[in-house]
Amino acid sequence: MRKFLAAAALTGSVAAGLALATAPAQAATQTATATASSSGNWGKYYSSNHKAYSYGKTYKQGGKVYTHWYGYEKSPKHGYVWFKYYSGGSWHQFYREWNNKHNETWGKSGIKKVYTWTCWGGKFKYCGSSHRIY
Repeated sequence: MRKFLAAAALTGSVAAGLALATAPAQAATQTATATASSSGNWGKYYSSNHKAYSYGKTYKQGGKVYTHWYGYEKSPKHGYVWFKYYSGGSWHQFYREWNNKHNETWGKSGIKKVYTWTCWGGKFKYCGSSHRIY
């Protein structure tokens, strides 16, 4: 009888251990999948002197990657947001200039990666660090 109870206890503890070990693994997989397919908010990404910043949201819809961004700076000079993206086997980049507050959306199909950074006072002046947003 003792051997039977010991075997039953051992079998039960192994089964419980497997059930407990697989639950977090399944949850982590589900979380990673949900994060990969959802849209992403980004920013505030500042210029190096903190006089301008940009923030926004990047999402994929209908086979295109879209970025809706907002820029803010409060001075007589202008802010600049840069985007660098990988598409069609090569890198491309462009900037948008604004004064005070501005927002805009752009999108393109075939994008694999997108980076952004913010400058102030000139398109190459006081630039902050680059951040991957998609």
